[in-house]
Amino acid sequence: MRAVPTWVDKVHDRDKVEQCIWDLCFKPDGSQIIVAAGNRVLVYDTNDGTLIQPLKGHKDTVYCVAYAKDGKRFASGSADKSVIIWTNKLEGILKYQHNDAIQCLAYNPLTHQLASCAQTDFGLWSPEQKSVSKHKVGSRITCCGWTNDGQYFAIGMYNGVISIRNKTGEDKVKIERPGAAMSPVWSLEWNPSKDEAFDILTVADWGGQLSFYQLSGKQIGKDRHLEYDPCCVSWFSKGEYVVIGGSNKQVSLHTKEGVKLGTIGEQNSWVWCCRVRPDSNYVAIGCQDGTIAYYQLIFSTVHGLYKDRYAYRDNMTDVIIQHLITDQKVRIKCRDLVKKIAIYRHRLAVQLPDKIVVYELYSDDSADMHYRIKEKINKKFDCNLLVVCSQHIILCQEKRLQCLNFKGIKEREWIMESLIRYIKVIGGPPGREGLLVGLKNGQIMKIFVDNPFPIVLLKQATSVRCLDMSASRTKLAVVDEHSTCLVYDVNTKELLFQEPNANSVAWNTQNEDMLCFSGSGLLNIKASNFPIHQQKLQGFVVGFSGSKIFCLHVYAMSSVEVPQSAPMYQYLEKKLFKQAYDVACLGVTDQDWAALAHEAMEGLDFDTAKKAFIRVRELRYLELLHSIEERRRRGETDNHLFLADFYAYQGKFGEAAKLYKRAGQEGKAMNMYTDMRMFEYAKEFVGSGDPADRKMLITKQADWAKNINEPKAAAEMYISAGEYLKAIDIIGDNGWADMMIDVARKLDKADRQALLLCADYLKKMEQYAYAAECYHKMGDSKALMELHVEARHWDEAFALVEKHPEFRNDVYIPYAQWLAENDRFEEAQQAFHKAGMQGEAVRVLEQLTHNAVCENRFNDAGYYFWKLSMQCLDIAGEEPEKRGEMLQKFHDFQRKADMYYVYHSIQRYTDEPFTSHLPEALFNMSRYLLHCMIDGMPHGVSKVAALYALAKQSKSLGAFKVARYAFEKLQALRIPSRFQESIDLGSVTIRSKPFHDAEELLPMCYRCSTTNPLLNNHGNHCINCRQTFVHSFVSFEVLPLVEFILEDGITDEEAVQMIGTGVFRRKKKEDSWQESRMGSILGFTKKIKYCME
Repeated sequence: MRAVPTWVDKVHDRDKVEQCIWDLCFKPDGSQIIVAAGNRVLVYDTNDGTLIQPLKGHKDTVYCVAYAKDGKRFASGSADKSVIIWTNKLEGILKYQHNDAIQCLAYNPLTHQLASCAQTDFGLWSPEQKSVSKHKVGSRITCCGWTNDGQYFAIGMYNGVISIRNKTGEDKVKIERPGAAMSPVWSLEWNPSKDEAFDILTVADWGGQLSFYQLSGKQIGKDRHLEYDPCCVSWFSKGEYVVIGGSNKQVSLHTKEGVKLGTIGEQNSWVWCCRVRPDSNYVAIGCQDGTIAYYQLIFSTVHGLYKDRYAYRDNMTDVIIQHLITDQKVRIKCRDLVKKIAIYRHRLAVQLPDKIVVYELYSDDSADMHYRIKEKINKKFDCNLLVVCSQHIILCQEKRLQCLNFKGIKEREWIMESLIRYIKVIGGPPGREGLLVGLKNGQIMKIFVDNPFPIVLLKQATSVRCLDMSASRTKLAVVDEHSTCLVYDVNTKELLFQEPNANSVAWNTQNEDMLCFSGSGLLNIKASNFPIHQQKLQGFVVGFSGSKIFCLHVYAMSSVEVPQSAPMYQYLEKKLFKQAYDVACLGVTDQDWAALAHEAMEGLDFDTAKKAFIRVRELRYLELLHSIEERRRRGETDNHLFLADFYAYQGKFGEAAKLYKRAGQEGKAMNMYTDMRMFEYAKEFVGSGDPADRKMLITKQADWAKNINEPKAAAEMYISAGEYLKAIDIIGDNGWADMMIDVARKLDKADRQALLLCADYLKKMEQYAYAAECYHKMGDSKALMELHVEARHWDEAFALVEKHPEFRNDVYIPYAQWLAENDRFEEAQQAFHKAGMQGEAVRVLEQLTHNAVCENRFNDAGYYFWKLSMQCLDIAGEEPEKRGEMLQKFHDFQRKADMYYVYHSIQRYTDEPFTSHLPEALFNMSRYLLHCMIDGMPHGVSKVAALYALAKQSKSLGAFKVARYAFEKLQALRIPSRFQESIDLGSVTIRSKPFHDAEELLPMCYRCSTTNPLLNNHGNHCINCRQTFVHSFVSFEVLPLVEFILEDGITDEEAVQMIGTGVFRRKKKEDSWQESRMGSILGFTKKIKYCME
């Protein structure tokens, strides 16, 4: 750190008496300084120290000044007990009084609220208030300051106590320090940094102590002893440094922890005030003798670099190590002024004012950024340059070089002929590293730390400014005092080349023939003996690794990615492919890699081309190179042929064709052109009179036409080439029926595959007649029959079945399914019968029946059950082995058909408001249905509905006994809510009726003339003779029919004839009629029913 005086002024009164500078402050934009000198307020221009204007308004000494944060107003306080508010145009606008002399002023950083402190009280003024609110204190006030958020301000007092108050003046925190009575607080200020976790108050007292406190009053760290009485404290705008002046006639720079970094300026009298210009490195000082000094602080860069690790000083006391590749950073807090830094491999050396600390990495990992202390050399050293090696510290002081081990013991010393201008470690084994040293007299030397004798590499006429040596130690680059970059051969001492306008130079650590140097705002990259490539770059080049250049600009080190395209193309122009590849490996774009690969391929450097194509992942070219390698291993050596293949891959078809022809491979040229659909060029290479080549060319041309979406042209070309299958596919996909028919008629009947394909496509186009023509042409009757079935041409299918009965099932089964789908069930059944699928016919009807029941279509259900019974009867007659099962199903289906037929009327009666049936008919239907339910109740039939209908009709017809029975039965069942009220009422009212049924309603058996009850628990037959009652399915009355059995010897025909004539032949037996009960008939019987209606 250096302090450079910018300007100095000394203030006198009219009598040339020195005027003490009690206070000063900066305008927030830094353009002006307001100075309290004598009884005047002076305004200076900060740029050149010109006095802009003296302000008069006070009658006594001005002790303090303060500027508002927004720069619109400032205030001054005087021993005349007054405070004056001034505008930024230097006009006084307000004045108010205190009871004592004004000691200090401070503006709230967020508002225009002003804290003015007198000896025994303080006041708070703001433009919004009409009066100043004043508050008494117990001791003399010496200083004050606001927090960054403007909520609190601190007051320092002569008794050593610090009072922290809110913005209304209420006391919130009181800091009473040990020995405060003997240590008046003379200056305080809050740290302006916004990055701190809490507010930090800096306090300087006349006990010679510097202290730091939190807002809560808690002390931060320990007191720093200053060895003088501090009079003023001022922070830098970002809070990284603090400036202190006082009785030692100096202004010192300290860290934010209070560590002294250096002296800004020495004066001839006490320094009463010092202030840092906002957002800059300028400091203004006011002294007892009237001196106003304005200094610029220059913070020099202290840093070190080794390959990709850069160490530099931060905040004067910290060391930051930055990894330039990964941009990782680690901070080491030294808590003292860092004077020098050196870094080498895993070592880091830091020089502090009284010692050198050597650090080492925790591990050998190249990415490790954690350092720990290895050794401390507790000695004070004076040196210009510091270098660290694996086991030694090298100190450079003018002409002298000293080598010390890590214990601080000097092992070796070298005295040079001239001043040392540059020194650098160039590597070597641990403990035997080499140093490259440049002297002012132009000598360049190599020194090994274990060798007392320096080695002179070369001597030039101009002073050395910068040095670097190539990776193989064969070339040396020097920048001299005339900004010329000179490159020498170390072995021959020959000057290889020189370039002007250089301020620093660096060899590429990964390429022996490449270096870069910077100067005049340009970066220069030179490869071998090629011309220089330039681009803009600000700063100094300090390292060059691969494609990364490490540049130091002002105080920041940055890594600049520089594509090595220009040097690579320079090598390519000279056909130096291997060297171009080495440069490309340092870092070029994918486009540059592709250019290198193609150039190397054309130059027949297949190894370099392969490596470059791998970089850009060009699989096509890698496959080509692989095939070339295989062909070369098989003995093929014609490079023209290899190059022709490469040109073909590149799209240079003309050049490839010429090379193919030169190599005698016209066929390859033709294949290339046909593959690229360049058929006109391909015809030039077709062999004369070779039909196979011509056919192949037409086929490829057709393929191309198909791919470019010209299907018609492709189909015609395929036909002309005899590729009928491909042509048929194209025609079929596009639905061109006429063209398909023409192709089918052209085909020979032996070409079955093509004809089948034509027929399939014609079927898809619904051109069934032409498809049938194809099948006729082939003689394929089965396919023809399947075509008719698919097209639903049943007449043609049946006609074909008559000629070919073996296809019967293949026609009738789809026909039956089609009929069933179209609700033509009777015809479907017949078709199933014809196909011999009786089971399928039964399943169709069963499903229909189930659906009808689920949908409450009971009339349809009865009809379907009747159809099922007839179906079962037919099966019983046709298949004797199933007769028993089918007859049982016949009777069951007949019973269900009758029940569903009857229940249809009952359900309509209960669910609909009107019915077409007479009460007697509904009464008989209910009785019939209940008798049938004894043998089982089919799905969907409701017993509640039957009983409800019977109860209603019985009551209305006078069958009260039956009605009472029905109501009683209903009470035991789950009744729908819509019937509940009616049934409950009927159950009650029926008890008032007689307990018998009307006689005219009782049925009579026509066989035994027995009167039967209306309901029989054993079924629908006579209770005496068990003759089954036969009902009329119109009124459901019992019909006068009697069952009889023919005697043996009477045939059915004779019986019918006898019934017709009414004449019966009598047997000799006494009994002419033989009766039998139901269920006891033995043998074959014939039932004959005769209806009287």
